[in-house]
Amino acid sequence: MARQESPAETETLSGTVERITYQNAQNGYTVFSLRTSDGRTTGVGYLPYLAEGDAVTLTGHYLVHPTYGQQFEAVSCEREMPSTAAAILRYLSSGAIRGVGPATARRMVERFGDRTLQILEESPTDLTCIKGISREKAEQIGEAYRKQFGVRDVMLLLARFRVSPEEALRIYRRLGNESTARLRENPYLLCCEEIAFTFDRVEEIAREFQIEPTDPVRLEAGMEFVLRHNLDNGHTCLPVEKWLEVSCRLLGCDAATAAQIGDRLAASMRVFRRTIDGADFVFLPQYLAAEEYIAGRLHAMLSRPPAADTATDVEIDAVERQLSFTFEAAQREAIRAALERGLLILTGPPGTGKTTTLNAIIRIFENKNYSILLAAPTGRAAKRMTELTGYEAKTLHRLLEVEWGDADKPVFARNERNPLECDVLIVDETSMVDCAVFENLLRALRLSARLILVGDADQLPSVGAGNVLHDLLESGAIPAVRLHKIFRQAMESTIIRNAHAIIGGEMPELDRKDSDFFMLDLQNPVAAAKTVVDLCVRRLPEAYGFSPHTDIQVLCPSKKLELGAVNLNNLLQERLNPPGEKTPQVAYKGFFLRPGDKVMQVRNNYDILWERDNGETGSGVYNGDIGTLTEIDARADVIRVRFDDRVASYPGETRSQLELAYAVTVHKSQGSEFDCVVLPLLDVPAPLRYRNLLYTAVTRAKKLLIVVGSRGVLAAMVENGRKTLRYTGLRSFLQASVDV
Repeated sequence: MARQESPAETETLSGTVERITYQNAQNGYTVFSLRTSDGRTTGVGYLPYLAEGDAVTLTGHYLVHPTYGQQFEAVSCEREMPSTAAAILRYLSSGAIRGVGPATARRMVERFGDRTLQILEESPTDLTCIKGISREKAEQIGEAYRKQFGVRDVMLLLARFRVSPEEALRIYRRLGNESTARLRENPYLLCCEEIAFTFDRVEEIAREFQIEPTDPVRLEAGMEFVLRHNLDNGHTCLPVEKWLEVSCRLLGCDAATAAQIGDRLAASMRVFRRTIDGADFVFLPQYLAAEEYIAGRLHAMLSRPPAADTATDVEIDAVERQLSFTFEAAQREAIRAALERGLLILTGPPGTGKTTTLNAIIRIFENKNYSILLAAPTGRAAKRMTELTGYEAKTLHRLLEVEWGDADKPVFARNERNPLECDVLIVDETSMVDCAVFENLLRALRLSARLILVGDADQLPSVGAGNVLHDLLESGAIPAVRLHKIFRQAMESTIIRNAHAIIGGEMPELDRKDSDFFMLDLQNPVAAAKTVVDLCVRRLPEAYGFSPHTDIQVLCPSKKLELGAVNLNNLLQERLNPPGEKTPQVAYKGFFLRPGDKVMQVRNNYDILWERDNGETGSGVYNGDIGTLTEIDARADVIRVRFDDRVASYPGETRSQLELAYAVTVHKSQGSEFDCVVLPLLDVPAPLRYRNLLYTAVTRAKKLLIVVGSRGVLAAMVENGRKTLRYTGLRSFLQASVDV
C-alpha cells in the first residue's frame, strides 16, 4: 500500500535503537523502534547492520503510513559509539559480535565498564582475564568487532545508495577502519580496481557529500576511471589525445584542465606515459609493468634458451607411424622448432593439423623423458585439450594454484619463488590469454623450461585486457610456425571450408542442403527470433537428436536487440524451462533463474566453493564457464550449479555473477566447441559486423552450424576485415627488447 508523505522538511533525529521489528537480509530494509529525548518513534529505511543498542543520528523525513501511522523514513544514518556501560551491554548482548553472547557480554562489561568497546578495538587480548576467553578467542572477538563495526559503518554511511553487504565488505577490506572518514573526504576511492564502482554511481554519492565538480579528487578519479573502464574493452593503454578527449566529456571540463590533471597523475606515478610508434600513450601502472615484464622475460628466454636438442627424421618418422599420419613440411618444421627453441608459437586455422602436430611434439618430448605440463585458459578448453591429446590439461588458474588474496584479488601460489616443475609447458587457445594471466604464467615458468603456445591468431582476442597472441606474432620477435594446408579429411566439412573462406575474405558456401553449414534466409527480426527458438526447442532435437541444454548453443554477436542474447535467453527459457506453481526461482536484473536453467559464470570468482563427484573439493569458477542450475536452497540462501563433474555453491549476492546461457555472445564462447551452433545474423550492430567475430562464431561448431538471418549482413561481415582494435604496448616493447 502506498505511503502518504507529510509536507515536513528533511530533518535529523538522534536516539538509541531499542528494538529491531523487521530486517530484510537481502536488501537491508529495516523497521525499528527509536528512543529519543522526546519519546519513541518508529523508523524505517534501508539500514543493513543496524542493531539494537545502536546510538544513531538519522537524516530523513516523517511520513504517514496508511496502516502503521507516522514513521520516520531514514535516508542516511550515522552510528555513534555506545558510551555507557548499560548501552554497551545492550549492544553486545544482542549477538551483534560473533563469539559474544549475553553471558560473555555481561562479564566483559562488569570487568571493563564503559571502556569495553575501546578494549575490543585497541587491545582485545586484555579479554583473556575473563574466564573462558583464551588468547585466540580474544583476538577473534576483536577482529569480529572491528570488521563488524567497519562494515556496518560503511553500510550506514552509504545506505541510501543501495550498497550491498558484499560491496560494503569489499570497501572495508580495501579502506580499513578509517573507511567512512576516507569516503567522506574522497568518495571517488570507490572507483578503485578493488572496489570497482562505476564513476556515474560515485557521482551520486559525491553530490550528497558536497564534492564540487572542479574538486581535484573528482577530476583525478575520473581520468583514472577512463583508463580502468577501457580495460573492459581490452585496452591496456590509450592514446593520450583520446584519453584527454574522453575525460573532458566525462567530467565536463575543458582540455587545458584535463591536460593539467593528466600531468599531475603522471607526476604522482598514478599513470605512466610511453611513446609507441611515434604517438604518446598512457597506462595504468600495473598494466605497463605487466607488458614490460612480458617483453623482458620473453627476450631473456630467447637470449638464454634451454640446452639445444633436436628431433631427427628417424624420430619424426617413428611418431608418424605411431599416429598413423603423414606430416607435411610445416608440421615437421614445428616439431623440430619445439625441440630446438625454448619458445615457439604454433598457429593456424582449423583443419590444418595443429592437434596432430601437438600430439607429435608431446610424443617426442616424452620419448626424450622431458616432463610436460598442458594448460588452457578455460575449463572447457582444458577438457577439450585432454580429449584431443590423451594427457591431462589444467586451466591456467588451476595450474598456477590461484588463491584469494586479502585485497579481494587473485594471487598465484606458483611464481618465481615456487616455479612450475616441468621441462615443457604447452598452452592451447592462447588467443584467449590476457595480459595479466600471461604475466603470471611467465613468472611461474623456470627460465630453463620450454614454452609452446598454440592458438588461432584469427580468432577474437581475450575477454580480459591485452592482445597477447596477436602482439607476439606481430612483433616478429617470437619464433612461430603457421600451418596453412587443409587436410583432406577436414575438407569434407563445409564448416571448416567456409571458415577458411571467411578468413580469406570470401563468401561461404550457403546453398548445400546436405552439408553441415546452411542458412535460413529471414529479414524480420521477430520472425528470425521465433525461428531460432523453434530450431532449439523442436526442429533440431527431432531431426538430429541434439539436446537444447548440452548440444545446441545459440551464439549472438550482441547482447541487445531482438536477436541479442538477452531477449533470446528469455524466449528460450520460456519454452525450455517455464515457471511452475511449485518451481522455486530467484529474480535478478530483470530475469529469473530456476532449477534446470542453463547458466554461465560472467566473471572470475576465485572464492566460490565446489565439490567434484569423487568428493574432491576446491574453489574458483571462471568467466565463461557454462553449467546447469541444479538447486535453489531458499533457507540457506544458496544456489547450486553443476559445471561438468563439479557442483559449485553460490551464496547470496554471488548469484549476480550468473546469467542465462541458452544464448551467449560470441565473445563469451571463446575456447568452447559445441556440437550444434545456431547463429542469428540480422540486427547486428554496425560496430560488430566484422570478419573475426564471424570466423570465431563459425569455428565454435563441431557438427552443425545454422545461420538465421540476412545474407547481406553475413556478406558485410565477411568483407569487413578490420581486426578488433586494441590499444596495447606489448608488440612495441617486444620489438624494442629485441633491438637492444
